[in-house]
Amino acid sequence: MIETFIALLLAHALADYILQTRWMVNHKSKAAPFLLHGLAVLITAGVALGRWDAWEIAALAAAHMVIDAIKVLGKFDGIGAHLVDQMAHVATLAAVAIYAPTLWENGIWAPFGTAIPHLFFLTAGLILVTRAGGFAIGIFLEPFPIDDDKSKFRNGGLLIGYFERALTFLFVLVGQPLGIGFLIAAKSILRFEHGRSDADLGEYIYIGTLASFGWALLISYGVVTLQDLLPPFPSLSD
Repeated sequence: MIETFIALLLAHALADYILQTRWMVNHKSKAAPFLLHGLAVLITAGVALGRWDAWEIAALAAAHMVIDAIKVLGKFDGIGAHLVDQMAHVATLAAVAIYAPTLWENGIWAPFGTAIPHLFFLTAGLILVTRAGGFAIGIFLEPFPIDDDKSKFRNGGLLIGYFERALTFLFVLVGQPLGIGFLIAAKSILRFEHGRSDADLGEYIYIGTLASFGWALLISYGVVTLQDLLPPFPSLSD
């Protein structure tokens, strides 16, 4: 069952955070981008499971579209709505995995061994830590607009967030959480001048930093915990 859930989680991460463009997000109330996103959900689920013959894949895509439609038609915005939306999606993934736990076993990837689910899970975790974290923190910070016209490096803060969350994910995976403390300290030192010269900007940076590391830690430790449920990663001698 856990392998089925992980494959569906990777499919969800790809469909929602890699294949879904900003244009699709901004125009999801229109039929074309809405259906295109639904098609992406269907395709990624089939590819991740390595099969197309299960009706549960189509049911999952339909459930995904219903959840999205409720959010769009209800005009639910803000970080709370985003998190509820994502929890609803994850709940449907879990429901499908519980109802049809052998979806993975009967797919084309299962014969390749236990390494594939581990790699799928690490990839999903990295996407959720970096890309999903970027969207969530961006939504969280929307009520606190800051004039960044002085910035000469477009999307610099976004890229910094990606790197710091990816490094946090790596430190947790290798069992070196102390490295995260050095990351936070280094960023605080580098950003100290901004906070001293502009109090509002400084508070904005600190809030964003805490949210970024908090998100990364939550997802990273979740991945480590669930990964223990998988069969051991094969050694090179196997």
